[in-house]
Amino acid sequence: MLEIERKFLVLSNDFIKYSFTQNRIVQAYLNSNPERTVRIRIKGNKGFLTIKGKGNESGTTRLEWETEIPFAEAEKLLPLCENIYIDKTRYEIKVGNHLFEVDVFSGENEGLILAEVELKSEDEVFERPNWLGKEVTADAKFYNSYLSHKPYKSW
Repeated sequence: MLEIERKFLVLSNDFIKYSFTQNRIVQAYLNSNPERTVRIRIKGNKGFLTIKGKGNESGTTRLEWETEIPFAEAEKLLPLCENIYIDKTRYEIKVGNHLFEVDVFSGENEGLILAEVELKSEDEVFERPNWLGKEVTADAKFYNSYLSHKPYKSW
């Protein structure tokens, strides 16, 4: 139930040519308190309920619990959520032994592109693709829960 991931800005759209999947994701927060977030997500034709705890000091590790829920129930729960929906297209790219998930945001967060890589430990070494930019793992303003309150376009 521990999520260990690092997050980066993306420098260019070069990643797209390496992606092997692409899915639209719409998500919103029933609770966006930084101590514990509760998220509803629709990814393709599936619904998910996710609870995340507060990250450690580096922002790399936190408790995460997720379960699939019926699509129709996820659709019904979205209107109960706080603030704006996060709308993004997620691309999956294999780089070495790791999977990078690159999110291209739209709507109020259009212009923002973030990449995440999940790790087995905080000090795990991974190959950095040339399109990967500045690390923003510990910067809370790049958390989706923050973006649902203060969208990228308003910065």
